[in-house]
Amino acid sequence: MSKMWKKWFWLPVLLLAVALVLGGCNLFKPPQPKPQPAPPSPPPQKQAVQGAEPDITVYMHETGEKKTMKMEDYIAGVVAGEMKNDWPVEALAAQAIIARTFTVEAIETKGGVPARGTQASTDIKEFQAYNAAAVNDRVKQAVQMTRGMIIAYQGKPAKTWFHASAGGVTATAKEGLDYKDPEPPYIQSVQSPDDLAPPDVQNWTVTFSKEEVRAALAKVGQRVDRIDSLEIGQKGPSGRTTAFVVNKNVQVSGPALRVALDSTKLKSLLLDKVEVSEDSITFTGKGYGHGVGMSQWGAHKLAKEGKKPEEIIGHYYRGITIEKRWQ
Repeated sequence: MSKMWKKWFWLPVLLLAVALVLGGCNLFKPPQPKPQPAPPSPPPQKQAVQGAEPDITVYMHETGEKKTMKMEDYIAGVVAGEMKNDWPVEALAAQAIIARTFTVEAIETKGGVPARGTQASTDIKEFQAYNAAAVNDRVKQAVQMTRGMIIAYQGKPAKTWFHASAGGVTATAKEGLDYKDPEPPYIQSVQSPDDLAPPDVQNWTVTFSKEEVRAALAKVGQRVDRIDSLEIGQKGPSGRTTAFVVNKNVQVSGPALRVALDSTKLKSLLLDKVEVSEDSITFTGKGYGHGVGMSQWGAHKLAKEGKKPEEIIGHYYRGITIEKRWQ
């Protein structure tokens, strides 16, 4: 073998060795499959739009019978039971959307009123108020103009709480209702034009005897021998009392105590002051109701100002959509 041939004979061997070192011996590895992109997430499912107005079964608590009626006939009775039938049609229409949403949400999440074996009930303590006798042309118009419409958030029926008067500002669900689940994003504390409410709703004072308050405390699991003091302990974003402190060391839920005392007397937790005397306790405040969601007197004022039902709804429930479920 010539010297020149010996010189070039080793060159390919040397190059192969260098390639193996730099490449980490990849020449001897089997080819690796390329990573595949993750499959796209399925699009969010939209609620199916019903083509026809559904029937609904209703427990009539006055007679104990179960009746089947058209959904919109039921909604008309609820609107007439929940709001004054001589109010502006736009306010009544907003109430109709709320009542319809409440009903659809209850049916879809828990089957309506399972204890009664029906989808709705006329007992206000377990469902919604209902007064078919108060349905007039104004109520019929409000229901017809919103036919099939519900409030939806991310494709699902919203929780449509409402109350008589917010006293100027609405509450979050946790402060107004002591709501235990995560705060619904569409329920926020917003300003509310409640100046058309009656004087005894705008500002009020109520006095309970200490014995009445002690009995109410016992109902919510806080038994005390006597009441030396009762103070506002905590407030929520709207300024409502979320907790009271009794005798400097006993804390009790504001919403729970209000119900135990009688929510038609302690009208609201938007309190200005609480005064304790020798034998009684006096609360001074404004507004009527838990303050969550739509204020009916606020809706009245907005309707008077020319707002449409959808605009009234959008004022009190943020980031929602209005869906039409049937024709």
